[in-house]
Amino acid sequence: MTVGETLYIRRADNNDRQRIWDLIFTILSSYGLNMDAETIDHDLTDIEANYWRQKGAFYVLMDGEELIGTVALHYVSKTVCELGRMYLASDYRGRGLGRKLLHHALQQAEARGFSEVVLKTASVLKEALSLYRRAGFVQVADQEPGGNCDVVMSRKISC
Repeated sequence: MTVGETLYIRRADNNDRQRIWDLIFTILSSYGLNMDAETIDHDLTDIEANYWRQKGAFYVLMDGEELIGTVALHYVSKTVCELGRMYLASDYRGRGLGRKLLHHALQQAEARGFSEVVLKTASVLKEALSLYRRAGFVQVADQEPGGNCDVVMSRKISC
């Protein structure tokens, strides 16, 4: 998907692991949150096995050769996927790029036949919460958050 002259979204693979880790680490650290490759962030050790081979997806937003954003879908069930790894470098915020990443993920979820997208996030990520609410996600109480996450949200999508 093309976003602008030098901005584009592409499929992530294991060659992107270190740059993805570095981006997410920088963003989470700025909010006082931690990463742990042994537990909550284990999925990043093998993107191809943990996403693509598990009926999921992982995309990166690029500015030329610079990785500036990520978004992923995890397979939960035949009708439900989990949106995750939604991050955008701070220098690129406020330009509608997070909205474009989210839109791309929702399109991919619908194309894969999912009818519901759930997500877990941290309440300190105010910008993300606002983006999700504007996109039609609502907070749900019947699922358990985990790791750095203390908010669970859901949105139905048409198929």
